[in-house]
This record gives sequence, structure tokens and C-alpha cells, in this order.
Amino acid sequence: MSDQEKPLLIKRYASRRLYNTETSDYVTLEDIAGFIRDGREVQIIDLKTGDDLTRQYLLQIIAEHESRGENVLPVNVLNDLVRSYMLPGGGMMPQFLQSSFEMLRESQNKMMENMSAMNPMSQMPGFDALQAQQQAFLKAMTSGLSSGWSSPEKEEEKSEPKEDLDDIKKQLAELQQKLSKLN
Repeated sequence: MSDQEKPLLIKRYASRRLYNTETSDYVTLEDIAGFIRDGREVQIIDLKTGDDLTRQYLLQIIAEHESRGENVLPVNVLNDLVRSYMLPGGGMMPQFLQSSFEMLRESQNKMMENMSAMNPMSQMPGFDALQAQQQAFLKAMTSGLSSGWSSPEKEEEKSEPKEDLDDIKKQLAELQQKLSKLN
């Protein structure tokens, strides 16, 4: 199993500091959110007790983002989640959420497959750039709308998506011009 496939092990010390076992350094909740946005699974273990704290920390990350006004979860969804805790056995909510996200990932993969080399449009100049932009867009959409999830320490990274968007617009305009000339 490659490093990207197995969960990144984070150990929580008695001081509540979080330690990345791969890079041998301390990390913050924002760092962990970044690992997840980049497609990495994490596992957070209490060093003293061996308890798995992953769920607790993931919920804390979500709560912090919501409290900063980065509202991803509508109030009606939050209400439904609370209601699901009131049902014996949690109701169907966990299975529904898991299935919904699996369907979203599968749809994303199918869309990428449809844009593969079998597609006649792939012979068009600039198609590779368009496909890379589409992949980046889908990754951003399925990773919790990460544009609002950067930390204050990474303020300079906030400007990169704007620059990327400008590049995408420019390349799209060029691609449209080339298509017009082909017709």
C-alpha cells in the first residue's frame, strides 16, 4: 500500500499537540484540513490511551470553519443531522450521507473518463489544459469548497485561486477562438 493510500497517522500528545508521524513535526487543525483537501486520509490517535480521535477532530475542523462564517452546511441539513442523533440507531442518515458522497466521487471519475483520449475533442489544441482545469475545479468542489478554508498564515495562497481563475478564463477564450476558426 503506497503512502497516499494509507491514512496519515497523527499522534496527539498529552499536551494536546498533534504530531505528524511522516514528517516528524507538529501540525495544526488547518494543516490536517489541508491534508484532507489534498485527498489524504488521516487518522488521529491519542498517544497515551490509543483511542482513535479522528472523528472528534474532523468535527472540530468543520465547526471552526462554520463558526468563521464559512457556511458549507445549510441550517436545514444541520437540523436533520441533529434529528438523526435522536433516532434509535441514528436512522438512515449515516448511510445516506456516505452513499451520496460515493455517488459524487463516482460521477466525478466518470466525467474524467469521458474526457479521456477516446474523446474526439482530445485532439483539439489546448484540450489538455482544459481537462486539467476541469479536474482542479471538480477537486475543489468535492473537497469542501476549499477556497474559503485557508488559514490566515496562508493568506498569500488565497490570491492563487484568483490568478488560476484568470488563467482559466484566458485559456478558455483562446480555446473558443480556435474553435471558431475551425468552424
